Amino acid sequence: MKVGIDDISFYTSNYYLDLRTLAEVHNIDVEKYYVGIGQEQMGMPAPDEDVVTMGAAAALPIVRQLEQPESISTLLFATESGIDQSKSAGVFAHQLLGLPATCRVVELKQACYSATAAIQMACALVARQPQQRVLVIASDIARYDLDSSGEPTQGCGAVALLIAANPRLVEIEPLSGLHTEDVMDFWRPNYRSTALVDGKYSTKIYLKSLKSAWQHYRQQGGRSLREFAFFCYHLPFTRMAQKAHAHLLKLESAELTAAEAEAQITDTLQYNKRIGNSYTASMYIGLASLLENAREDISEKLIGFFSYGSGCVAEFYAGRVVPGYQQWLRKHEHQQLLANRQQVDYQTYRRLYAYPNPVDGQEHNIAAETTGPFRLAAINQHKRIYQAV
Repeated sequence: MKVGIDDISFYTSNYYLDLRTLAEVHNIDVEKYYVGIGQEQMGMPAPDEDVVTMGAAAALPIVRQLEQPESISTLLFATESGIDQSKSAGVFAHQLLGLPATCRVVELKQACYSATAAIQMACALVARQPQQRVLVIASDIARYDLDSSGEPTQGCGAVALLIAANPRLVEIEPLSGLHTEDVMDFWRPNYRSTALVDGKYSTKIYLKSLKSAWQHYRQQGGRSLREFAFFCYHLPFTRMAQKAHAHLLKLESAELTAAEAEAQITDTLQYNKRIGNSYTASMYIGLASLLENAREDISEKLIGFFSYGSGCVAEFYAGRVVPGYQQWLRKHEHQQLLANRQQVDYQTYRRLYAYPNPVDGQEHNIAAETTGPFRLAAINQHKRIYQAV
């Protein structure tokens, strides 16, 4: 029986900052951003948006299209921008989406890797009970200190994937290559609202983990490099995919021209260039980008997935594109979402960045700004109150 991705949908805020604006403020050549890290824009959440509202917004088109929402037996919510140390963000999303009470819900965390863990767990659940479906939501807000090296790699976004038997989009093969190592390349203690990162060290560990996970995959009888037509990498910034792919090709002494190598990843980068870093969601927004922007029919083509989460855990696995996948995509909706966003100036960016997160337990009503289907309406007595728009 084949199991994999039956549906995919993503969401990002209606606000974005063009990195040209940031470059002008810091008196930096904009090509350092546009070319150096491969980023052009970064999404900025409205004050009434968080990982719950974005995640539910990403999943809503999938849930609305289902004839039997009760077939969703499990909701797995992957994030490293959690809003409660106890209650799963997925439980809030479950209510907003109107999912049945007969549904297990759990939140997963391991930096940017946890969406892949959720997908692998989902595949196992479906393999055990093929009549059931699992909804995976990955939602994050990447936030770094102002004026830090990480500032231009901020962003926000969410992706939802429906995992099912006989999937319509991508069949996921069961073999995985794994790598786990206790390192401190990127982390965010409970008492901090922004992450700490050693950028050069993190890049080094990313590439080391890619080598190790790929070798573990091959040692178990995984497919050879030449069998893959495309590669989706975790995207803290799009230039990282180019570095990672060059590293993998070098490991295997692959004889590809620069143009051939670039063609294996370039279509995966289009959306992330405009959304910015979305942590757990980034690789799978990259998958949506590939499926929706490929310049030819990629049915039956094999995709290599490399998922990396700082700290660190990494995984390499393979997926095959299902014939007829094009009719199930949401290309028009996704491109309209990006086209309809509002560009903000630097002052508005700073306002959005500094919007208060009240911790006093008093009643705080939040003004409506998002154009998405759900919003955070208030925080009252330490309780987050969500509503449909």
